[in-house]
Amino acid sequence: MTDRLSADLPLTVEPARRRMHAGERTRVLDSPGFGQVFTDHMVSLRWVKGQGWCEARLSAYAPLTLDPSATVLHYGQAIFEGLKAYHQDEGGIATFRPDANARRFGRSAARMAMPAVPEDAFVAAVDALVDIDRDWIPTGAEKSLYIRPFMIATEAFLGVRPATRYLFLVIASPAGAYFPQGVEPVSVYISEDYVRAAPGGTGEAKAAGNYAASLLAQQQAAEEGCDQVVWIDAVERRYVEEMGGMNLFFVLGSGPHAELVTPELTGTLLPGITRDSLITLARDAGYRVTERRLSVDEWRDAATRGTLTETFACGTAAVITPVGHVQAKTGDFTIADGGTGPITLQLRQQLLDIQHGRVVDTRGWVHRVA
Repeated sequence: MTDRLSADLPLTVEPARRRMHAGERTRVLDSPGFGQVFTDHMVSLRWVKGQGWCEARLSAYAPLTLDPSATVLHYGQAIFEGLKAYHQDEGGIATFRPDANARRFGRSAARMAMPAVPEDAFVAAVDALVDIDRDWIPTGAEKSLYIRPFMIATEAFLGVRPATRYLFLVIASPAGAYFPQGVEPVSVYISEDYVRAAPGGTGEAKAAGNYAASLLAQQQAAEEGCDQVVWIDAVERRYVEEMGGMNLFFVLGSGPHAELVTPELTGTLLPGITRDSLITLARDAGYRVTERRLSVDEWRDAATRGTLTETFACGTAAVITPVGHVQAKTGDFTIADGGTGPITLQLRQQLLDIQHGRVVDTRGWVHRVA
């Protein structure tokens, strides 16, 4: 059986002969956690220098076979994306802004000297996997199917240059509600010993190595009793950049005249799709949104004076995560009363309502799959 990912790229469809039994799948979907169980299928494409993209296949989820000298294992050419598929309240299945993920994937590939996956083929590959594994999408508040497109260098070669062979894959995993007991603020630790990214580096690429480099600082935050790490800039060591792998927002003031500040994209921050969506929603709601640098000192002073009323992080997995308490070598502080603010909850609910089809999508963000 064949289909097409694009005009010149046929997709061979080989449905899995063995799939998880419906009863077992129902048990998994009742409490799926995050990234622990994977669906029955995956999509794979190969790229060969001089030939381009080829061998597009939708087949059973299975282990990969890699040569021990595969470039990805030695020089780290690996990038990925993350997006979700949702049951729509009025019926059907949709993903959220997959075209934006496809564009960002292309930018990551360019930075890592990897071939670009055609954007239409990227979206079509996601659609094909979601469609065949639609029974894996859990129902219930805030539940979804998390989709992970990624690409690795597979050439068997020990040399420092871009590889001549790559593998692009799409896999998926059911995801439960990030906050099953209600939205809870996190505590964060400002990392002054390590940096996430430097000017001219790979900070704005969704490269696997960026996340590997963050693990030690995250471990340090946990040892200090905090949930997450906050990164500051690599040059002046003053300005707030990201929380873990999530973008940050700071709310100055309250009510309809509140201002939302988010760190500007300087090349060291990941250009989050959730971030971009929230900027649009906040402006539509009448809030002023400013993209600029904000220092740790300004954050602390504004929180202490009470002019900063909320802080939250955003990303695909959690949508919005409120920040309640900040710990740093230069002094700890609490955001307002340490709870979850009204603007945080408002924007979070607005975005979830769009993603799950509870309100009309006026921006073309919802991509219907079935």
